[in-house]
This record gives sequence, C-alpha cells and structure tokens, in this order.
Amino acid sequence: MRISGILRSSLVAVTLAAVVTSCGSGTQGTDGGTQDSPAKAGSEPSASPTKDLPRIPGVGDRLQRQIPDGSRQVVAVYGRSEDSSISTVALFTRHGATWDRERTWPAHNGKKGWTTDHHEDDKRSPVGVFTLSDAGGVRADPGAKLPYTRSAAAFTAPHSWPKTHWHDFDLVIAIDYNRVKGTAPSDPTRPEGRSKGGSIWLHLDHGSGTSGCVSLPEQGMEHLLRTLDPKRDPVIVMGDRAHLEA
Repeated sequence: MRISGILRSSLVAVTLAAVVTSCGSGTQGTDGGTQDSPAKAGSEPSASPTKDLPRIPGVGDRLQRQIPDGSRQVVAVYGRSEDSSISTVALFTRHGATWDRERTWPAHNGKKGWTTDHHEDDKRSPVGVFTLSDAGGVRADPGAKLPYTRSAAAFTAPHSWPKTHWHDFDLVIAIDYNRVKGTAPSDPTRPEGRSKGGSIWLHLDHGSGTSGCVSLPEQGMEHLLRTLDPKRDPVIVMGDRAHLEA
C-alpha cells in the first residue's frame, strides 16, 4: 500500500532534517558488531508441528495473553539466548481457533542479545509483544499491505557504516516500540522519551547482530511485506527462549 498525501510527505521531510536513520538508535554509528556464527535456528524446534496449533509454540502464558484476541497474524522471533544475536523468525496465521506456522527464516537480533528494559544504544532488542502497523524503505513498494513510505533519503544507511550494511533499510517494517503508529518508520517521535530508545525495525539482514532491530533475509522481508495485513491485526512477539517461555 503506497502512502501519498500532504501529511505523510510533510512528516518524511521533517524526519530528513532531524534524524539519521539507524536501527535502535537515534545517532549515527555502525550497526555491525561481533557475529556469533552463521544464522541458525533459535529456540523454535524445527521438528514441531506446523498446523492446527492451539497457541503460538514456545511462548508462555504471560506473553501469550498479550497477543490481542483479534490478531490473526503473529510474527514470532525466537532468540537463541539472552546474550546471543542469533534468532529464528516464524510467521503464524490463525484459522478459527488454531494457528498454522506458515514460514520460518534465520535471523539476527541485537548484537548483545535481549532485554526487558531497553534503553538507547544498549545494543539489545526489546522483549515483548508489539503491533506492526507501518513499513517503508529505499526500494519501491513491493506490494505491501501495510502503509508503505518510500524515501531514499530517510532510509539509506550512512556510508560511514561497513559496506555490508548499506542496504539494511532497503525494506523495513516498524515494530511499534516507543513510536507513534500511523507514521513512517523513520518518524523520530518517541512517546516514552529518547532514553527508552526507538527505531526498532524488521529489516534486511547483513549477517551479524544489529543495534536492536531484527533482521532477516530478503525473501523473508518481501514475504512479510506482501502478507502482513492491517485487517488481520498483525503483531510481533519477540525475545530469547527464557523470556518467551516465562
């Protein structure tokens, strides 16, 4: 869904003047870091059933209750451990009273792992359940159902970063952590204050941990953009094994 109109255009223009795009940080800097190893499956067992699931697997009652009753699409991010940057992303779709696991992809999260108390530049991804409402990127709209804002200026990664990171934000989906829903992912507004961090996105993977975002392969991002539908109230549940299962 391509966004047009004065409101979104004006917001992007303000953003360009105020923000250097980055993942989980409002300041310019490398999004790289130590690479644990090539991405492998996280805590979600590959041999588990994929159809007619009574609930999202690997997610305990505390977070399961935070998934809205009306949500029919869940992106689950299964982190390997609290201090690991390696994870697995799975897409679940609800059919009636049960869930089907549609796709899985290898992924990365914050280079220092996960936290239940995310702060600016802690290099950890926030644990929790968040809505998914807006998308964008450098590239043309690939057929997204979510509102999509295209802007090379707003989403091009700084070329002071390693070259492997230059295309991280070609395709992004905003995770609604400390942001205003209904705005471009690059909107710098942080309702809970700057110290709580922000700009937590799903974006293209560069082979190692991020500054707080979740990254996955190009085919995964394209599939999510074409599949996640605001009419189905998509959410993301994300964290390491222990926090997800708690």
